[in-house]
Amino acid sequence: MTDTVTIPCAHCTALNRVPAARLDQHPSCGRCRQALFAGAPIALTEDNFEAVTSKGDLPVLVDFWAPWCGPCVGFAPTFAAAASTLEPNLRLAKLDTEAHPQLAQRFAIRSIPTLIMLRYGRETARQSGALNAAQLRQFASAALAQR
Repeated sequence: MTDTVTIPCAHCTALNRVPAARLDQHPSCGRCRQALFAGAPIALTEDNFEAVTSKGDLPVLVDFWAPWCGPCVGFAPTFAAAASTLEPNLRLAKLDTEAHPQLAQRFAIRSIPTLIMLRYGRETARQSGALNAAQLRQFASAALAQR
């Protein structure tokens, strides 16, 4: 029997079972046919937040940010570039705290940018402040090791 990984689609929220050995072969959603890994962070909304962060087997690193925040805007390219190197071991996502204040409140976001690693919807690690690429990789590696 093959080990499978459940991955929610960021577009239609359908749950997809993908053989673990095929994660790096660019799997697509069985329902909407969109790529499950786009090499870019997923834009989280109230409609897809629960599905993406709670229903899949992969940990999700969420960047809580706002468009008016200078450090957030400066960190965005670093975070986006990390998606192409950290997938498919984890998913990267962004949540605009200005557009979705209820979700920001739920996680008690006090400063931005704040990174939170979620595993099955539960917080496993948190880091506030913009990071450079090396610091981001180090944080992600340490957070993944905490499983």
